[in-house]
Amino acid sequence: MNIDFTPEERKFQEEVRQWFAENLPSEIKEKVELGLELTREEQVAWERKLGEKGWLAANWPEEFGGPGWNATQRYIFAQERALASAPNVSPFGVAMVAPVIMAFGTDEQKQEYLPRIRTGRQLWCQGYSEPGAGSDLASLKTAAKREGDHYIVNGQKIWTTQAHWAEMMFCLVRTSSEGRKQQGISFLLIDMNSPGIEVRPIITIDGVHHLNEVFLTNVKVPVANRVGEEGQGWTLAKYLLGHERTGIAGVPESTKQIARLKRIAGEDTVNGTPLLENPDVRRRIAELEIDLKALEYTNFRTLDAMARGNPPGPESSGLKIKGTQLQQGITEALLEMGGYFSLPWHTGEAIGMREYNTSTLRYNFLRASTIYGGSNEIQKNVIAKNLLGLG
Repeated sequence: MNIDFTPEERKFQEEVRQWFAENLPSEIKEKVELGLELTREEQVAWERKLGEKGWLAANWPEEFGGPGWNATQRYIFAQERALASAPNVSPFGVAMVAPVIMAFGTDEQKQEYLPRIRTGRQLWCQGYSEPGAGSDLASLKTAAKREGDHYIVNGQKIWTTQAHWAEMMFCLVRTSSEGRKQQGISFLLIDMNSPGIEVRPIITIDGVHHLNEVFLTNVKVPVANRVGEEGQGWTLAKYLLGHERTGIAGVPESTKQIARLKRIAGEDTVNGTPLLENPDVRRRIAELEIDLKALEYTNFRTLDAMARGNPPGPESSGLKIKGTQLQQGITEALLEMGGYFSLPWHTGEAIGMREYNTSTLRYNFLRASTIYGGSNEIQKNVIAKNLLGLG
């Protein structure tokens, strides 16, 4: 993959940059720069604006209404979005369930769901983890019993991001207890307004409501909402997780955060001397930049393979491991540089204090980044088995 931009790609980059400059609301930009949570209304409004432009489903092929960009254009768009301090889109619809529907869904499912997702008119959440089935996802117990043209679903999901926002949930359920546990799992699309669904908030260590518990009691789900064959859910789940883990690597966000780290280190002083003149600080930042560059080139290889029609493979696990470790490393550096400024919680408008406060919130939230999307320990097992041939 040639990483030198052509004149046409430079022109595309300028178009994207100008559009963000003209269309990103200042209040949303400020929230993103400080690492603060958007409201549901802000998130929906932004996604619909991207949808109107045709850029919400940036990774989709033209046949499903996407822009049909090549790997380089998608990379440019992601980088410019992060550099503009524009919010990322909710990934559950456009980046996770949509590729599954494209690959495995019926024509009716494609016609019903893809246009809504593409235009920002439907938010989704992911019903995977359960209290006894997190990293060992195949141990899930949420059961779906078929009765005529419906399944009756009973069970509980946990750590369900944005379930309190979502209209739909893609959900792994157990439709059989016979044979290997992976063989009895199916993939359902569930309307979150269905009777029998209860959503309870989980407040994370950053003090924000990202996550939820979802309880399903005798929830009726049409058989027409099953994607793929009954018992094929494990195959679909692995396909989806490859897309999720590639996105979790977060190269554009880490690029933006390292730039922020360097700016703060150049502006803030200790006894009148900028932090950036401290050799230990410079070495710390240089190490992070080296890790970012290595991650970026690995991401290039994955994007190039996807551009040639290959789905994300086990190498996406490597991206997830190194990407989340880098995210944690950047926030740790910001926290340590902040010193006493990093201690207050949610308050403080003194020069520099608010920036460090929000860095503390981001640090706390990203303690989970090496766990969600499949813990890094599990990803190492995936790499050992599928890339190294061990186990």
